[in-house]
Amino acid sequence: MSGAEVVAVYPDRIKIEVGDISELAEGEPLKVGSYLRVYDSEQCSIIAIVENFSIELKQISGADPRRVYVLEAVPLGFLDADGVFERGGGSIAIPPKSVAVAGHDDVQRVYDTVPQEKRFLFAYLARERHVDVPVDGDRFFNRHLAIVGSTGSGKSHAVSKIIQQATGMREPKLGEYRLNNTHVIVFDIHGEYRTAFPDANHLNVDTLTLPYWLLSSEELQDLLIESHEEQSHNQVAVLKKAVTDGRQAAYRDEARRDLIHYDSPVFFDIDTVLEEIRRKNEEMVGGTRGQKQGPLFGKLDNFLTRLEGRRHDRRLDFLLGERTKKVSLEETLRQFTGYTESRANVTVVDLSGVPFEVLSITVSFISRLLFDYAYYYKNAHPDLKVETPLLLVYEEAHKYVPKSGAAKYNASRAAIERIAKEGRKYGITAAIVSQRPSEISETIFSQCSNFLAMRLTNPEDQNYVKRLIPDSLGPLTESLPMLSSGEALLLGDAVVMPSLVRLVEADPVPSSSDVRYLQEWVRPWHDVVFDPIISDWER
Repeated sequence: MSGAEVVAVYPDRIKIEVGDISELAEGEPLKVGSYLRVYDSEQCSIIAIVENFSIELKQISGADPRRVYVLEAVPLGFLDADGVFERGGGSIAIPPKSVAVAGHDDVQRVYDTVPQEKRFLFAYLARERHVDVPVDGDRFFNRHLAIVGSTGSGKSHAVSKIIQQATGMREPKLGEYRLNNTHVIVFDIHGEYRTAFPDANHLNVDTLTLPYWLLSSEELQDLLIESHEEQSHNQVAVLKKAVTDGRQAAYRDEARRDLIHYDSPVFFDIDTVLEEIRRKNEEMVGGTRGQKQGPLFGKLDNFLTRLEGRRHDRRLDFLLGERTKKVSLEETLRQFTGYTESRANVTVVDLSGVPFEVLSITVSFISRLLFDYAYYYKNAHPDLKVETPLLLVYEEAHKYVPKSGAAKYNASRAAIERIAKEGRKYGITAAIVSQRPSEISETIFSQCSNFLAMRLTNPEDQNYVKRLIPDSLGPLTESLPMLSSGEALLLGDAVVMPSLVRLVEADPVPSSSDVRYLQEWVRPWHDVVFDPIISDWER
């Protein structure tokens, strides 16, 4: 027996027997993941991908048993006489005419169904390096995206390449220009993206300004109040009144002053609030027998100590320092959206210097501000399309929107879940990046429509991704723990079909490479200058 013959057709797979594998492959290596054409007629065919193979001994006409290769292939779609591919279209005639290995051009036609004006490219097939895998750019960015993978799988490089491609797009009729209209905000937990985006608007604890007076009531309470304390209810009541009074006192429009409430985005002086809380804690009131201690006397000691500690903590200058009293709402929004004097497509918010205890609040604060900006922008232009859509990239998202219901994550969970559920209609999309997808809020992940799954070694995370893939292509996920750095499963609304791809290299690359232990350890002894380290530490 030579060549190939279809011996069984099932709803989700095709079984093929091959006597001479070299005749079928015609010199090309045939392997799991290779593409086949199962011909319905001379021109029309089914494109299928080899899922597995086995070798059997087969008795033929009384001769000695011969080795036969048995291939099982998953049908992907129908390639018509005009070379146009239709996913899941057509059916296999009985009997099929013949089987052949699909050429590069045949496989490329599968992915060329994306309209040219919507074509967005950052990857090619991992097993067919000459085949580009474009996605529908509108569907890719208009629907929330998740990029998951274990440490070292290439997530940061993937994020960098996707954003670099987006910022490098040009409208052909308009020619070259320095900036397009891309607006991306990256929450950079480890300070990796400065090298990948040298022209970006870079914000860190020294240059970032998040005015405390724009915090929501929930964020203020997360920052200043321990919910498990015995007097927490009194602390909330005192804080609410002091902040509301402070906002009303500072509001210039006397006629509308009574409309100002706890959550109004209006300035109040944190030091005035601190003094009011101190007064309440030391208050003496008149009685029938003279002065006596007020109802809250001494009960706000812990609250006062915590508030004073936060106010004078140099690490929190970006949030509670003097410079936060001088910045406006517009200036705050401009620093994140890139509308500064230098103008930038990408804003990298370096959170590596933000104390862990306020990380969740910081992410919540920025996310909420940007959602509100998108919301009011759309309301101000109800008859216009969204002209400045935003992409928010949440690196290491499991650190501030975990599945656990801990109170300290309430603010960030609420802000990001709101973007996940409502952001699309206002032109604000989230890209969730994590090495532990199974630990992220399910509300957020359930709203993601496109996924880039890189190497995952944890069984729980693998199972999470497996549930996202159609049953007929489920075996693709078996490769998740074995993917090399830069390889990924690409699936979702924006891609023609779930595909194993390799991402194009980012240029320049993020500074996320592993530490070269052996290369450093074999060097001669290297002295460390401690002065700048200690100086920065004590600052």
